[in-house]
Amino acid sequence: MLIVDPSAARGWFGFGVAGNFAGHLEQAGEAADFVNVDGEGEAPKGIFPFYVPGAGTFLGTFPLSSNAIALPGDAAGANLQIEPEAGLVCDIGYAADSSVASLSPVAVGAFNDCSIRRPGARKISEKKNWGPDSKGLASELLPVADIEPDGGVANLRIASFLRRGGETHAYGLDSPMAGYSYCGRRLLDWMVERLNGQEDSPLTPLEDLGACLRDAGNPARAVIGIGATRYTEFGASNFLTDGDESIVIVYDSREHTPEDVEATVRRRGESELSAASVLCQTVHAAT
Repeated sequence: MLIVDPSAARGWFGFGVAGNFAGHLEQAGEAADFVNVDGEGEAPKGIFPFYVPGAGTFLGTFPLSSNAIALPGDAAGANLQIEPEAGLVCDIGYAADSSVASLSPVAVGAFNDCSIRRPGARKISEKKNWGPDSKGLASELLPVADIEPDGGVANLRIASFLRRGGETHAYGLDSPMAGYSYCGRRLLDWMVERLNGQEDSPLTPLEDLGACLRDAGNPARAVIGIGATRYTEFGASNFLTDGDESIVIVYDSREHTPEDVEATVRRRGESELSAASVLCQTVHAAT
């Protein structure tokens, strides 16, 4: 396991991939946001920042937590959903002109790209970072040298649950990492191209992440949410409230079956899963 040092993670760049799991954007009610975004076939829609170290905007607030999700100050009008994902830690290589030359996988694990459903938000990032404890990354990650669907992540699956009022509900569909639209070298190369070439436009919810990297002093490492799975019927229609528990698990299917994982979570034994990265966050009111 790779143990995440929160103080070190404060120096990592944070970004996510939008639309990398078929059907998620439609379930989240966000497909219309990308009507002006050109895309090829099954390609994701783009990338977005959720943390820019040192930024003087809201994106400069460190949002990651391994145990808590904070409701925003205007929680009465906020609809928050878990976005269960694989979080990818990569080393960033730069060319002589400071453009991104490479992304090299280091580890993968449970990630919650928790989001506010804000119809009409100008940019994706406006739904992603509302202060401390607005994102989730497991404190223990699974080391990987590649993220090929038939290689480093061939046996990994993503599951998620919500505990509420003494009951446990499946929140996202238990899904294979190999089921991402883009994975492996294809995804890494696409993200490098987007980091260097994606532009800010008033017509799209996307931003210039190359500029964000330069503003952050070209950080050596990034944590990347590579896309949320589809929701169960319960997950698609239930938003987070104070006291809920959000659980996201990335696990090795050679050691644990989906049925075993769900049964273990239902008896509150998720910490016993031996071949898994587990993220359990309690939802609390803003302080």
